[in-house]
Amino acid sequence: MTIAETARRYGLTPDTLRYYERMGLLPEVRRTSRGIRDYTEEDCRWVEYIKYMRAAGISVETLTEYVRLFRMGAQTIPARKKLLLEQREQIAAKIDALNAALTKLDWKLDGYEERMLQCEKNLK
Repeated sequence: MTIAETARRYGLTPDTLRYYERMGLLPEVRRTSRGIRDYTEEDCRWVEYIKYMRAAGISVETLTEYVRLFRMGAQTIPARKKLLLEQREQIAAKIDALNAALTKLDWKLDGYEERMLQCEKNLK
C-alpha cells in the first residue's frame, strides 16, 4: 500500500507518516524497486497503534522509547509493561479530570434555560 493510500486509510497525512518513520515510531517501511514506500499490514498495525496512542495524549518521545524497547526483544517486556502502565495511569487521571469537568458542566446546564429566563425577567 502506498503512503497516500495508508494516509487516507488512517486519516493522516503522508507528511505525518514520514515524520513517524523519521522519529523511529515505524519500522523501516519497505520500498519498491522504484523507491516508493510499500506499507504492509504489519506496518499498518503500527500506524493504527501510534494513531490511537497519540489520540490518547501519549507523547512521540514515549512512543519512540516503547518502539526502541520493542525492537530490543522479549527481555524488555517488563520495561515496556512499566511504560504502558505509567501511560495508563496518566490517561486514567485525564479521564477523571474530564469526568469532573463534565459533571460541573451538566450541573450548570441543568435548568439553565429557566434560570436565564428568570434573570432576563429581572433585567426588564
